[in-house]
Amino acid sequence: MHELNDQQLREMLQRLRRFALWLTRDASSADDLVQATVERALSRRSQQREQDSLRAWLFSILYRQFIDGKRRERRHARWLSWFARAQEQGNATEDIVLAQSGLAAFALLPTDQRALLLLISVEGLSYKEAAQALDVPIGTVMSRLSRARAALRELAEGTTASPVMRRLK
Repeated sequence: MHELNDQQLREMLQRLRRFALWLTRDASSADDLVQATVERALSRRSQQREQDSLRAWLFSILYRQFIDGKRRERRHARWLSWFARAQEQGNATEDIVLAQSGLAAFALLPTDQRALLLLISVEGLSYKEAAQALDVPIGTVMSRLSRARAALRELAEGTTASPVMRRLK
């Protein structure tokens, strides 16, 4: 078991918050997500294996907390719409905004692509560490990263083709 100390956690807080901000796109939600991540890391520090990178382990916890929260939100919204017999409201504002710069294009990428680009390009995790953090095979990391970079390039250059819809019979 690898023992966590205050200094290690303090050094990671800014990185965790930056990652959480890009995932949630809201400062208070990002702060809540970082707090939940630190709480989980401290309460489950015995689950971290020595060979695991502390950064990868903390990013993994944060990402899973984010995904779990999104699942809860969707489940809650379905229940509300069922009881209220109302349609779920999407967040159309984000879908309407066009990318004018690299950061705007980045913000339009799907969550899994943003997460992967952040972990590898910004946080400097290796492909192996990113695979551990996202709990996917390393080959999946490499193919998703390639698609994410291509999508970011297309969005930044404004050459995005409209999505192709398949007809299911």
